Amino acid sequence: MKGILYFLIFPALIISILSCDNTNGTVNNETMETDINIVFLHHSTGSYIWNGINRTILVKIADRVSPWLFEFITGGPRVPSLMRQYNEKNHTRYSFTEMEFPKKSPYGWNNYPYDYYNIWVKNGGPTPYMEEPTLEMLTQQYQVIVFKHCYPSSNIVENQDSADIHSEIKTLANYKLQYNALKRKMHEFPNTKFIVSTGAVQVKYYLPQDQALRAKEFHNWVINEWNEQGDNIFIWDLYELQTEGELYFKDEWALTPYNSHPGGKFSEKASQLFFNRVLDIVEHNGENTALTGQGLK
Repeated sequence: MKGILYFLIFPALIISILSCDNTNGTVNNETMETDINIVFLHHSTGSYIWNGINRTILVKIADRVSPWLFEFITGGPRVPSLMRQYNEKNHTRYSFTEMEFPKKSPYGWNNYPYDYYNIWVKNGGPTPYMEEPTLEMLTQQYQVIVFKHCYPSSNIVENQDSADIHSEIKTLANYKLQYNALKRKMHEFPNTKFIVSTGAVQVKYYLPQDQALRAKEFHNWVINEWNEQGDNIFIWDLYELQTEGELYFKDEWALTPYNSHPGGKFSEKASQLFFNRVLDIVEHNGENTALTGQGLK
């Protein structure tokens, strides 16, 4: 096995090194003239959907070695590839990029409702908070902002004696206060479209039933009460795709029954539906797709 990996990776690595700076003679997606700039803010679960591939050992090694080698072996992340194909076919100029948000340092690897509230509402303004861009900054560059939470957001515990919008404790009451504040904040930028991914959920092995029930309750609240028709906030329903109406991320869709990251088949399916939903929101305010991204027409 090691010999095969060496045989496959070493020649590609040499080519990558010899190619030097590949920015010469190529167009940078960040600087090209575009009609609409879209950004996807996410962490690890989001990367599986963004890439839309099965992260085998070979793919993981390539990803660590260099972006060029990763694209050489996989064909590149699937979502931006779908966008390039769409642009070529329809003569559009949509840019779709990703961003780790927030970064591991200095803020910390947390992207739960509290953290978006903390960075965008509590500490919003024209300058970064702990090196993270605020909405005042992001909306200057992007016309569409997509964001999601990682699966520990489903570890929702019992409500405390009182709700606290400034609390990092994952309770339904705190989540609702933070989401309502986020909605008010996003409404301050009516020319920007926001797409909120419903919270990723975990496999049954890692998620106690009481927490799973609260995660489902929060999902239903977001879909049926928090979400408003006719405003600038839209939903992509990742939770529904993961659970198919049940409580947990289905084992057959997960990386393993003991790993709550998406497996290869789910990643491929979800990346297409994610792209469908985002594109439909960009062009038709989401009228032609279900919240999951499946077509209505």
